[in-house]
Amino acid sequence: MSSSPPRFDRGHTDDLMTFLADSPTPYHAVATAGERLEKAGFRKLDETAAWDGTSGGKYVIRGGAIIAWYVPEGAAPHTPFRIVGAHTDSPNLRVKPQPDMGAHGWRQVAVETYGGTLLNTWLDRDLGLSGRLTLRDGGHRLVSVDRPLLRVPQLAIHLDRQANEGLKLDRQRHMQPIWGLGDDVREGDLIRFVAEEAGVNARDVAGWDLMVHALEAPAYLGRDRELLAGPRMDNLLSVHAGVAALAAVPAAGEPEFIPVLAAFDHEENGSESDTGAQGPLLGGVLERSVYARGGGYEDRARAFAGTVCLSSDTGHAVHPNYAERHDPTHHPRAGGGPILKVNVNQRYATDGSGRAVFAAACEKAGVPWQTFVSNNDMPCGTTIGPITAARHGIRTVDIGVAILSMHSARELCAADDPFLLANALVAFLN
Repeated sequence: MSSSPPRFDRGHTDDLMTFLADSPTPYHAVATAGERLEKAGFRKLDETAAWDGTSGGKYVIRGGAIIAWYVPEGAAPHTPFRIVGAHTDSPNLRVKPQPDMGAHGWRQVAVETYGGTLLNTWLDRDLGLSGRLTLRDGGHRLVSVDRPLLRVPQLAIHLDRQANEGLKLDRQRHMQPIWGLGDDVREGDLIRFVAEEAGVNARDVAGWDLMVHALEAPAYLGRDRELLAGPRMDNLLSVHAGVAALAAVPAAGEPEFIPVLAAFDHEENGSESDTGAQGPLLGGVLERSVYARGGGYEDRARAFAGTVCLSSDTGHAVHPNYAERHDPTHHPRAGGGPILKVNVNQRYATDGSGRAVFAAACEKAGVPWQTFVSNNDMPCGTTIGPITAARHGIRTVDIGVAILSMHSARELCAADDPFLLANALVAFLN
């Protein structure tokens, strides 16, 4: 290496807040990531075009997913990859194909719940609308109505005296947001409005992927501003750290591996899509990179055998009001650095050799780290880690940042943990 990678500090967390605000949907997140990589010298490739074996930074975007990589000068076809894996999607409310509805003088938007949403966190909150429009010519147009437009009103306690004893929400009946007054619900109203916001003619809109987003901006919290509150930290916090770490690679000299960022869509509902970790996107990109450098199947096999992936996703900090829900001997703390996530039933892909890789990266970066294990009596969530390991035969390690309020419309972490994660990732990639 010709020089040392940069050290991230609290300025990284400031930048994360901007990234979260600029990325209300997976489509916005990958567009923002692509713009940042372009500034670092990466260039966008077309999946339908032939690829060459030149060195430098490259990336592809498909839907709400982005794969980016940096080929060092003179890299052999069998050079292994170092991958940071993450996902761009977050639980939320998504617009149905026939969105216009209403009753009793209220105009509403028909939505479907996406992923494991904490439904009550979307109640009585000012909401915007964002996503992408697909045009008749096959193009796409990003749109973000970033002002108070929608609201899911909770039933008054006078009409539900037991609300504080245990709120029960019906996803179909209770989660449809209001956006106006009137009895004349007209088909096409919402899309005409969104098309106008996007600057296109509604007649040119052939399809849409729209979702609701919370409007409250990310913010430092607490007496000493040592906490960060914001939306979509699961898992744009990891995407942002991965982009920053990969963008820093060229300035640090030529690494001995090929650093990669793989940020997938649809993790929150099982990853089974052409842009999810279960799909062929990552494997196809890595294989094409090998073949573009003159390699064959043997080179691909050698490269994959030496590859390591850090699957970075948020995890659970110990909740001070529910400490009994956590493992009694593993207490990840906010501000304690990134966490290594372990589950012997392979809900996480970490094993002893993976632990050694992560520990070495943290030691190189001077970053503290901690371990997360689920309480044996609680079901354990999962990530793209086991999927990546099983689908591609790649050694994978599950890590992340410990947060509270996971899957809420607004989540909470220690303000220093995002840059500690980024420092560990840049050490791993280099």
